[in-house]
Amino acid sequence: MQAKRVPLRKCTGCGEMKPKKELVRVVRSPEGEVSLDLTGKAAGRGAYICHDVACLQQARKAHRLERAFSCEVPAGVYERMEEELKADE
Repeated sequence: MQAKRVPLRKCTGCGEMKPKKELVRVVRSPEGEVSLDLTGKAAGRGAYICHDVACLQQARKAHRLERAFSCEVPAGVYERMEEELKADE
């Protein structure tokens, strides 16, 4: 019997490939709103980030989420995501 393949995703902050369950999904909804998706099931375009606030700050500094979503991400959204990551730890 073959072992199940574990889906890997790349963190937009540090660039490491990790199992999907170890990362948090950031989603851009069809309406264009960007937010954290802690369930991993929200509709829309997704990007993944580690549970670490430092990775979110790296992604913000290099504009990686803007590139992943092809839209501008407001500063307030980053601040709200940072608060949610801190509360989730």
